[in-house]
Amino acid sequence: MSSRGYVLDASALLCLFFEESGAERVAALLPGARASAVNIAEVIAKLADRGVDAERIAEDIAELDLEIVAFDQRQAQIAGLLRDPTRHLGLALGDRCCLALARALGATAVATDRAWLELRGRVAVEIVR
Repeated sequence: MSSRGYVLDASALLCLFFEESGAERVAALLPGARASAVNIAEVIAKLADRGVDAERIAEDIAELDLEIVAFDQRQAQIAGLLRDPTRHLGLALGDRCCLALARALGATAVATDRAWLELRGRVAVEIVR
């Protein structure tokens, strides 16, 4: 376990919601885990795209018992500066926001995209599938 906990990317949370490979690991990390409000917005959008109604989405998010962290100026600075070194990996803004929160907290970022492994050394990363 990371000494500073885990920050879950939208991809990890969606893996859990859609019961994909790696969902068990994400579920095991939930107690004490955090997510950026930016990544929660991504999850909500994807669930809505799949036809889940707003009330059910709110219930599902609440059941995670996950700390949702507001996106602040420090994270914005980190995420913005990660654009160039992550461009070749195809990381989107939401990905960089997850990484920024993990770096700010000294936590481990958890995602499903193996390309994130190239970021080790900049931030601790765990891939769940």
